[in-house]
Amino acid sequence: MKSTEDHNAATDQRSTTISRREFIQAGGAAVSAVSIVPRHVIGRGHVPPSEKITLACIGFGTQAIREIGGILQSPEVQIVAMCDVEKDGVNYLEWDKGEVRNAIRLLLKNPTWREGLNYPPGGRDVGKEVVETYYAQERGKKSFKGCATYVDFRELLDKEKDITAVKVMTPDHLHATIAIAALNKGLNVVMHKPLGNRVLEARKVMATAREKNIATHFLAASTGERLQPVMEMIANGAIGTLREIHNWSSRPMWPQYPTLPTDTPPVPPGFDWNLWLGPSLDRPYHPNYTHTNFRGWYEFGGGPIADMGHYSLWPLFQLLQLDAPYCVESTPSHICAVSDGVCKRIRNDFSFPAACTVRMRFAAKGARGPLDIFWYDGGIRPPTPEELLADNKQLEDEGMLFVCDSGKILGGFRSEEARLIPDAKMRAYAAAHTIVAQNTEQSNQRSGVNRNKSWIDAFRGGPISPGDFQFAGPLSEAINLAAVSLRLGGQRLQWDAANATIANLPDANKLLTREYRPGWEI
Repeated sequence: MKSTEDHNAATDQRSTTISRREFIQAGGAAVSAVSIVPRHVIGRGHVPPSEKITLACIGFGTQAIREIGGILQSPEVQIVAMCDVEKDGVNYLEWDKGEVRNAIRLLLKNPTWREGLNYPPGGRDVGKEVVETYYAQERGKKSFKGCATYVDFRELLDKEKDITAVKVMTPDHLHATIAIAALNKGLNVVMHKPLGNRVLEARKVMATAREKNIATHFLAASTGERLQPVMEMIANGAIGTLREIHNWSSRPMWPQYPTLPTDTPPVPPGFDWNLWLGPSLDRPYHPNYTHTNFRGWYEFGGGPIADMGHYSLWPLFQLLQLDAPYCVESTPSHICAVSDGVCKRIRNDFSFPAACTVRMRFAAKGARGPLDIFWYDGGIRPPTPEELLADNKQLEDEGMLFVCDSGKILGGFRSEEARLIPDAKMRAYAAAHTIVAQNTEQSNQRSGVNRNKSWIDAFRGGPISPGDFQFAGPLSEAINLAAVSLRLGGQRLQWDAANATIANLPDANKLLTREYRPGWEI
């Protein structure tokens, strides 16, 4: 249900309270929010450049909180609605104790915000409070009334007639469902990874965006500034022809459960478990599934490769013009347990392994030869290159390694500070070539207003965003196929992208989609 109290400001408070419409008009909009030119007339981008983007945030957990500041600080955007199945939760998880609350304190310039509440904030009521407090401060008012709250995104999409865009920041299994519903309403969509945690769901999201001719943005996208020095080294012939790329992550950073929970704790107050499940089949509530933990389950998440691989691999797919892989195989870790005095390996098809490797094979294209990309997580790294041993060094916990015919390039997880190895080879290269420093301001895709500029410009009628959904297809398929291979215990998949089928394992094609709860089909 929608919360209506935010629309009931008393008339005697007009001097100290600013409303949603007054805020939009004061921000320079040429016309009121209800008289925006129809989207079907404007086409891609929808909102005339003179208008603010009126944004609804669907999902307001800890990651959404980390990102809210950059949006609130963007004068072209006004947040007008918050939707979350959590009202004001106490079960969120964070990376450092108090870091989420401290981020809000800094944003609102209130060092005592939520003093005495010793749990991470999150939920629709928190989102409403943050948005309205920020906007009131920005306009020098005691309060601001104009951010509605909803439990059900479907009700939001039906009732909020003046929104022009939505930001989707929910567990993975809801992404495609929400994005498609918003696109069918003619709304711009900015969404976190993945487009969907099933191959066919991600394809449906992209197809809907194309059909509606709507500007979109994938928040994990980047334009590849970090990768540019690597591309220049390879283009200059420093190490020969590129053959392999190895990328390793320290994820998971959440508990990875090897078994399904058997106890049935009560659903927490203020949390709508039924709506959290969304398209997934009914099952009893358990906190092991929700919030940050969702990433570890095939039904609800995409594992470490979806959590972080979208960031590191996106520029590789774009700059190397990679199509979907024609072959994906994996090596998942396993654990054992004792049952009736017998040691047995635990096998399951419901949760990701604690660690794995994935190999994705790509066909030659243009001047580029065939290429293999290797993914590692859970503490697994590739073997230390001889070139690194020569410098008496070892691989960091995260990194990216480019293997060519006559040498190697090593960088950080997203190829930051990439260099030829050993050091002597980098020194020789630097002496003969001009090294262009990375543009760290542009390449910082994780925070601040800059991260939002490309989608804001696109949604206001400007150039298409480099993170538009139409560019996400091959990467989405690679990552979702990796999950299928892991779910099948490491089976090799021969992928027929043209027909969207796993050619060598017909029974595995059922894993390209999910079994939908009645009424939630897409």
